[in-house]
Amino acid sequence: MTISREEMISLLQETGALIKGHFKLSSGLHSEQYVQCALLLKEPAVAEKVCKALAEKFRDERPEIVVGPALGGIIAAYEVARSLNIPGIFAERENGKMTLRRGFTVKEGQRALVIEDVITTGGSSQEVVELLQSLGAQVIGVGSIIDRSGGKTKLTVPFKSLIKLDIAVFEPENCPLCAQGIEVVKPGSRKE
Repeated sequence: MTISREEMISLLQETGALIKGHFKLSSGLHSEQYVQCALLLKEPAVAEKVCKALAEKFRDERPEIVVGPALGGIIAAYEVARSLNIPGIFAERENGKMTLRRGFTVKEGQRALVIEDVITTGGSSQEVVELLQSLGAQVIGVGSIIDRSGGKTKLTVPFKSLIKLDIAVFEPENCPLCAQGIEVVKPGSRKE
């Protein structure tokens, strides 16, 4: 199963997941567009369809567990895991560091796949990759529904996405929206 770029754009628009404004991203960068994947994933049939297509990109690598960074990766990781019929768990921040809690574990040598909804820099996903590797898992890759990194992720493992969106991002000190005095909103899941 695959999803075309046109179909993904249509799904993002139909669900209201692609929004305009002045946003501070989890990476600290600013943008005039934001992809709120939660609006896409709130529709069970859409979440299943999109994540099934993402799962297919990794099926041949034979993952044994899927791990999503909280909060954005939880639903996507679960749906990808469900499509692959393997366990799906999530990592969350505790004292500023990604960790596995709630009784979640990975086994030594277990083939782990990290799944995120949107990747801008890959910072949160890379933290999960490093966490899993420190626990002895073999991380086979990172996947996301949307790649808005512009090819500049911090990832040290193979990365695949369903769609690439080229949305301009700005350092806060060089943000034209800040210069115009437009109020910044922080819609992401990571709170400093």
